[in-house]
Amino acid sequence: QVQLMESGGGFVQVGGSLRLSCAASGSVFGPNAMGWYRQAPGKQRELVASITNGGSTSYSDSAKGRSTISRDNAKNTIYLQMNNLQPEDTAVYICKFYNVLSRRDYWGQGTQVTVSS
Repeated sequence: QVQLMESGGGFVQVGGSLRLSCAASGSVFGPNAMGWYRQAPGKQRELVASITNGGSTSYSDSAKGRSTISRDNAKNTIYLQMNNLQPEDTAVYICKFYNVLSRRDYWGQGTQVTVSS
């Protein structure tokens, strides 16, 4: 099993920045991918950015150019640096761990990001 601990959410003004962190514990070894998803009221959950244990990254169109996902394998932690935040970025941001071998998803509780209008 994998447990995820998210942090870094909060209130930020338009144009500001936040850095989200997600620390994974438990059965975290082996091929895997971790990522940040977000879900706003009335909208479906969508992928923001992801990164594999090997360092391959993927970004949504809205995140590309403004956000950077990184990984510290020693700490089993991923980070999402978000810059130039806009009101439409307001959402609950949820961390996910994907075990490639077992094809299992593990989800965090989510951290709220609110960008003032």
